[in-house]
Amino acid sequence: MSNGIYSVPRAYNEPIHAYMPGSAERESLKAELARQSAEIVDVPLIIGGKEVRTSTVRDVVMPHDHHHVIARYSVAGEAELKAAIDAALAAKAEWQAMPFEHRAAIFLKIAELLTTKYRDAINAATMLGQSKTVFQAEIDSACELADFFRFNVENAETIYHQQPNSSKGIWDRVEYRPLDGFVVAITPFNFTSIAGNLPSAPALMGNTVLWKPSSTAVHSNYLLMKIMMEAGLPAGVINFIPSRGVDVSKYVLPHPKMAGFHFTGSTEVFSGVFKTVGENIRTYESYPRLVGETGGKDFIFAHNTADVDALAAAMVRGAYEYQGQKCSAASRAFIPASIWDTVLEKVKALVATVTVGDVADFSNFMGAVIDRNSFDNIKGYIDRANASEDAEVVFGSYDDSVGYFVQPTLIVAKRPDYESMVKEIFGPVLTVYVYDDDKLDETLHICDTASPYGLTGAIFARDRAVIAHMESALSGTAGNFYINDKPTGAVVGQQPFGGSRASGTNDKAGSTLNLYRWISPRCIKETFVPSYDVKYPYMSEK
Repeated sequence: MSNGIYSVPRAYNEPIHAYMPGSAERESLKAELARQSAEIVDVPLIIGGKEVRTSTVRDVVMPHDHHHVIARYSVAGEAELKAAIDAALAAKAEWQAMPFEHRAAIFLKIAELLTTKYRDAINAATMLGQSKTVFQAEIDSACELADFFRFNVENAETIYHQQPNSSKGIWDRVEYRPLDGFVVAITPFNFTSIAGNLPSAPALMGNTVLWKPSSTAVHSNYLLMKIMMEAGLPAGVINFIPSRGVDVSKYVLPHPKMAGFHFTGSTEVFSGVFKTVGENIRTYESYPRLVGETGGKDFIFAHNTADVDALAAAMVRGAYEYQGQKCSAASRAFIPASIWDTVLEKVKALVATVTVGDVADFSNFMGAVIDRNSFDNIKGYIDRANASEDAEVVFGSYDDSVGYFVQPTLIVAKRPDYESMVKEIFGPVLTVYVYDDDKLDETLHICDTASPYGLTGAIFARDRAVIAHMESALSGTAGNFYINDKPTGAVVGQQPFGGSRASGTNDKAGSTLNLYRWISPRCIKETFVPSYDVKYPYMSEK
């Protein structure tokens, strides 16, 4: 029992290292890249704090050099998944009873380990396994991930401090219990920070978790799991189970004690989870909490008063950084005809400076897309656009001989409903629809209704009245909305991230809104001097 009411350290955003030529941080990271490139990591499952290996093993390769294996991981099957459920349930009582200051201390320590002792290691693993450039890895696996841990702790404290009013002679209080059961976290390849946040946010609130990482991000995610254990995370609180999605759906999701599901990935998969939960709803011991951030068809919409230099830069960075593999990446743009020629000229000039290649070469702006399936999908969109009368490929190409490389690609669509204007591609492909200046409202309506998603979007204009009008017209199109900026780069504690419509449940990762989903409040009323009568004063005749 704690005889003190503690305040956690104030959260702050981790400063970004620049990795400038000649800097010690640059040389240190390059040495770590070389070290990791020369080894093949054996990645086990971690169930109840113990390493478990299976007979089914898969390779992890560098996307930018797909012949180069950097890790081999065990794949969990039915027996291991069921063992992970048992381990999570066994660890639950002791973990939820641990005082908050001790749970908080674990995650604050993880943030410190990440940004000091393991900064090079987590960045290098993210660069090699997920083909991120040094800058994209730094802002993700070091800075944003640490931000999640620090701000989640502060946000949890904020929630716990929220208490009801009490009448005279009564003390009302609220206890924020974890959910009744275990939580499942399925994490994506594209952000190591998201992979860390999805299992840890429920765990911070006292839940125990099964963590299924993306098969293409196992390398960095395993390192993160080991860092969590080094920081003192008790056995069984988070169980690391690389596995097939179909097996999780079959053996984990229908379990009666499945209490929550934390997800980032495709809309199709998340819809399937809803279906599975619905089919099993009468067998659960509680209604499962389903929290997901899914697909997007994120836009840039320009007015003819836009600053064309800023617009062009936002289009290039927004669409092509990390090969367009951000949930927030710009993948469609609406540009007025009066400025299109100028914008296109400036975009071409900027793209001419972009280099694509091995991320260990710090001069490259882009690496490779994540795997063969992604490459083939993107290639299909480019090939169909080249063959279509409704589209023109202005620039863009691909080559998978060494790595899964797709060059920055720009398509001009002659119809606003052309496939690359409405379907999620998840690659470095930006499709532009050029609209008549006098059809602003009509085109705003198209932007609002042509896509089922509602994740991120950006508008560019100088005229304040136009900005206000566009912001209102596009109010439902994006959970994260940007004015005169690219639609990527949300910062924890500044722009809580998430979208609605087909883009997810909009529970805003990194905020109190997300953490509320992982608690089950109990209201407690204590009366100091109880009543001994059953009659009320109004019942008297005199």
